[in-house]
Amino acid sequence: MRFLVSTIGSRGEAQPVTALAVQLKELGNEVKVVAPPDFEDLVTSNGVEFTPAGPTLRTVTAVKLKPEDLGRLAEESVREQFRVVKQAAEGADVLVAGGALQHATRSVAESIDAHYVYASFCANTLPSPHHAPPAMLGRVPVNGTPEENLAQWDQQRHFFAHSRETLNAERAQLGLAPIDDVRDHIFGDAPWLAADPVLGPWPGPGELVQTGAWLADDQRPLSPALDAFLDDGEPPVYFGLGSMRGAQDAAATAIESARVLGKRVVLQRGWADLRLSDHAPDCIAIGEVNQQALFRRVAVVVHHGGAGTTTTAAAAGAPQIVLPHMYDQYYWGEQVERLGIGRSAQAVTTEVLGDVLQLAEQAAKVATLVRTDGARVAAQRLMELNRAS
Repeated sequence: MRFLVSTIGSRGEAQPVTALAVQLKELGNEVKVVAPPDFEDLVTSNGVEFTPAGPTLRTVTAVKLKPEDLGRLAEESVREQFRVVKQAAEGADVLVAGGALQHATRSVAESIDAHYVYASFCANTLPSPHHAPPAMLGRVPVNGTPEENLAQWDQQRHFFAHSRETLNAERAQLGLAPIDDVRDHIFGDAPWLAADPVLGPWPGPGELVQTGAWLADDQRPLSPALDAFLDDGEPPVYFGLGSMRGAQDAAATAIESARVLGKRVVLQRGWADLRLSDHAPDCIAIGEVNQQALFRRVAVVVHHGGAGTTTTAAAAGAPQIVLPHMYDQYYWGEQVERLGIGRSAQAVTTEVLGDVLQLAEQAAKVATLVRTDGARVAAQRLMELNRAS
């Protein structure tokens, strides 16, 4: 069978998409991944064919955009998605869209009579009266009554509608009828939830396929310098913001709080290029790393609240401090608090860090419940879906 798996998101979307592609390939299928050019090495190093789409995200996110620029970039993104996905999907049996704002994938699937599956990596990015929508453009919705939650979901429809004319123009070129509701068109009739059922359960109503999180089995060794640092004392505190453009002072505050409590720190530079303020031996700065291996050897994981990092830390049994910036990150902060395995905070203070250090036993218990086979489950279900047609 032939599969195309696409995303236009950051590493939080590219990594699970790659994990799914690896499992599909191991099961004997032909697989292509469409993603931003930032993730070519991630995909190809796993032996999967890669097609770049759009600009380099690391460059785009480094520039502060004006509101009018956002609209122009959205239209350019839709046209680019259609161009790339249409070419890459030739001969595909199933097209999978992993993550938000993928305007082209379903339309291309329709045009070639292929199956289409939209997969979300977080429950609160899919409409439900039982939760508010994710944070958008600085506004963080608050859970309310079912009626209030649905009203908030309706208010967010306009985020999708901006690209409707461009979407329909591209559909017309494929011989397809126009659509009215862009959001529901992208989500499809039966979206999947690629999140761990303990960490991020679907609240209902209605049933959907929840496969578990799409995690790769990362076998990369830690660098000799990091390995030696970890061996040279008690488990440190990890601080990393992934692809977020976090402020340098957030890292400095976290390091100061850790030092007050006698804890060492592993600082991941990330896209914000975070730096250590001094050369003291109680801290080490690192680049890209095998988080699965590292998180098993730290006392606390401080991070931005991405779905992948939250799940990896939970599976490793590490207590967490979530510093949410946007979108689903506030949701993941709520989930670690709900499970008693961490805190959601605006900054790492000595008080917050001290409290979270006491949650190690609960975090270890929850770790035994986190599934690590979600990508395999999803790959098998996708193959069954195609066979059933």
